[in-house]
Amino acid sequence: MTVLLFAVLLGVVQGLTEFLPVSSSGHLVLFQQVLGEGVMGIEDHVAFDLVLHVGTLLPVLIMYRADIRGVFADLKGEGPPLERDGLRLAAWVILGTIPTGIIGVLFKDIFEQLFTTTLSVGVAFAVTAVLLWRTRSIPGGGRSLQAMTWKDALLIGLAQGFAITPGISRSGTTIAVALMLGLRRDLAARYSFLLSVPAILGAFVLKAKDFDFDTAHTVWPLAVGFVAAAVSGWGALVLLLRLVRSGDFSRFAYYLAPLSVAAIAYGLWGPGGFL
Repeated sequence: MTVLLFAVLLGVVQGLTEFLPVSSSGHLVLFQQVLGEGVMGIEDHVAFDLVLHVGTLLPVLIMYRADIRGVFADLKGEGPPLERDGLRLAAWVILGTIPTGIIGVLFKDIFEQLFTTTLSVGVAFAVTAVLLWRTRSIPGGGRSLQAMTWKDALLIGLAQGFAITPGISRSGTTIAVALMLGLRRDLAARYSFLLSVPAILGAFVLKAKDFDFDTAHTVWPLAVGFVAAAVSGWGALVLLLRLVRSGDFSRFAYYLAPLSVAAIAYGLWGPGGFL
């Protein structure tokens, strides 16, 4: 398979798994363990990762452009700031980012070292599947943005922080926790994806410090990967929003459960396994 086809494949995988509640980092570990890290044929992995992160950020910015504009519009509004929807939403996104940032800076390397095998990722997939399955029993309705509190924001941000663990889905965890806290389905998804903006930017910054301009000379794989991630990310975002609003969010547990079993089995009995 050529480098460009690998770029398309990895871009699509990143775009789909970044938003669908199946863990992009967990799938990346599986790809590396099963296929081998060198199989991708892309020379500058740091540059490629950076481009994929930007590609997956674009659909969120487009989908929620009205909310982003609303933040700036509410700066000129009247009344207490937290009673204006745009500013309240922005405040809770900033607040939810704090625990995520602390966990990401202090514990990211530890979590990634602990979860670098198909066995550990398989266990993490099972945790995500249980969280998604748990949302089946949550009724519709729920609290609106004005009823959402700072405690909700911190708890969802904390959940997002623990989702740095490969195999724990960021979108799945944050939406599931938001639903368990009693937020409306549309608000749970909306807040989750807006909360992903600083998270994706933070990951971009952390990876950017390792970027070497002297090796960044393969333009076409980067461009192809960006487009693939952006297009597939948009499709995944639209699909997930539809499923969350209809109450079918738990369906992804049907995918993660057998994947978890397969990953654990591979980790135990596959090449280099524990048994």
